[in-house]
Amino acid sequence: IDLFLPTVTLKPTKVTMQKGLNVTLVCNTSGMPTPTLNWATCKLNSTYEHERSGQMLELRLVNVSSLDNGCKIACRSENMVGEAEASVDLDILFPPVISKLMDAISDHHWCIPFSVSGNPEPKLSWLLNGKPVEEGPFIRTMVHDYSEGEYHGCLHLDSPTHINNGKYTLLVSNTYGEDRKTVFAHFMHEPWNGELKSACNQIKIIKVNMAVSEKLPCLFSFPCLSIRIMQVFVFDTGPSSVISNDDDSASPLHHVSNGSNTPSSSDMNADAVIIGMTKIPVIENPQYFRSTIVQHIKRHNIVLKRELGEGAFGKVFLAECYNLSTDKEKILVAVKTLKEASENARKDFHREAELLTNLQHEHIVTFYGVCVESDPLIMVFEYMKHGDLNKFLRAHGPDAVLMADGQVQQQAELTQSQMLHIAQQIAAGMVYLASQHFVHRDLATRNCLVGENLLVKIGDFGMSRDVYSTDYYRVGGHTMLPIRWMPPESIMYRKFTTESDVWSLGVVLWEIFTYGKQPWYQLSNNEVIECITQGRVLQRPRTCLKEVYDLMLGCWQREPHTRLNIKEIHNLLLNLAKASPVYLDILG
Repeated sequence: IDLFLPTVTLKPTKVTMQKGLNVTLVCNTSGMPTPTLNWATCKLNSTYEHERSGQMLELRLVNVSSLDNGCKIACRSENMVGEAEASVDLDILFPPVISKLMDAISDHHWCIPFSVSGNPEPKLSWLLNGKPVEEGPFIRTMVHDYSEGEYHGCLHLDSPTHINNGKYTLLVSNTYGEDRKTVFAHFMHEPWNGELKSACNQIKIIKVNMAVSEKLPCLFSFPCLSIRIMQVFVFDTGPSSVISNDDDSASPLHHVSNGSNTPSSSDMNADAVIIGMTKIPVIENPQYFRSTIVQHIKRHNIVLKRELGEGAFGKVFLAECYNLSTDKEKILVAVKTLKEASENARKDFHREAELLTNLQHEHIVTFYGVCVESDPLIMVFEYMKHGDLNKFLRAHGPDAVLMADGQVQQQAELTQSQMLHIAQQIAAGMVYLASQHFVHRDLATRNCLVGENLLVKIGDFGMSRDVYSTDYYRVGGHTMLPIRWMPPESIMYRKFTTESDVWSLGVVLWEIFTYGKQPWYQLSNNEVIECITQGRVLQRPRTCLKEVYDLMLGCWQREPHTRLNIKEIHNLLLNLAKASPVYLDILG
């Protein structure tokens, strides 16, 4: 007896049909000895019936269900010699259906989850409050997987804000139909709208030892040269209450005494702070207003050598100062002059001198004293050999030749370990300022100075707003805001706190690891404001370690209270710097 393997044929060989129609599958077999013949299918959801006639099987599907899309139907033939199989996959065409659209969830990024079915694969789009959502790098549809006939994914939102709150409608469509579902997503409460009426009951009297600590001027920059009545709101936010001044980011909290020429001072207590047209009693904090002895330097001991720059409040000179150090006859110093000599300017000058005298830290530029024998009034600071950190970074970066202005001098490029060494020193200085309840408000590499052996200190001689004018955004007549370094709450409400300094420190880290590039250099000031207030953040620099960029992201959290603590930042940078030894001899 001849023996033959079974053969099997299945018709039709391809099944593509719309949902709800009927189809008949016919399977034939042959072989010796006569093979057995059976159907092997997935669990069918469609109604079906089958018949057998000799070596032929017939399977009839009635009112085909979309749930059977992709189902494999096989016809198997077997005898003692072997077996054979023929199969077909059901391709059921049907309009899309949204089976799931859930509330937004937060998992590092925000996600609005969905599950969708449809064949052919449906096109997905979104509406926010009835208007089309323009997708891009910060908001986009992502399909994670396809299982059990459904596409599973989410609308991915990167750092959404209150402007992203609203009704999200998912639209799905293909050739055979469409579907839609809506869900409301809430990401963040709307900020205070600024109406006085709603905020009046929040105004309270606070002690100046809390208010002054959060409202001091940008470090080492002269305050405004005239006392003015400030429009200020004091919000009850607990022990870190802030006085916010809508006029000028460089303006201090003014201290007023009886007898001043301020409009409402005549009926005040001996000490008061003017806030709007009201008064708040001042209880002096001895940490800031103790009897500080400011060193007075004789004018004949100061010999000017050359001008270093000019800021909003006067010129800054390189000078030699005699009899300042016990072990040296003379030392190089930076001399900052006050060009206006009004009574108010003099008061502010002396107040700032007292404050700076109390600031003593290895990573804060040293304040030596004042010279007030005659005009102009002078402040004397230590001189740092390599100048401001921004220029230093650019001179030791890959684009140094482009920045050389024809004076090409080969400079060694900074290494990762050296950049970490710079960063941890700035963080150390900021830890100290925070411990003294100082808010810098203009922390940037342009306001840090570099000395020998890569020593970095925080300081500002008032020149940067002139030399780095493109880093500032002019508001009104004279107010200059460093918006590229400011968090959303500072841009929108001029609220400056230790947490806003943490945001700025994150931008300083970005500057360091880009060798001094301007943050958001490709955008205009208005575009920068839009990006920051909408929750965008700077991209990871090419040379930046992942651990450092994660630290930056920790500084740029939308909510101030969720940002990294300044001590945490310093410890993280210190550990990274210790793990990577620094070689300083190339810098002198």
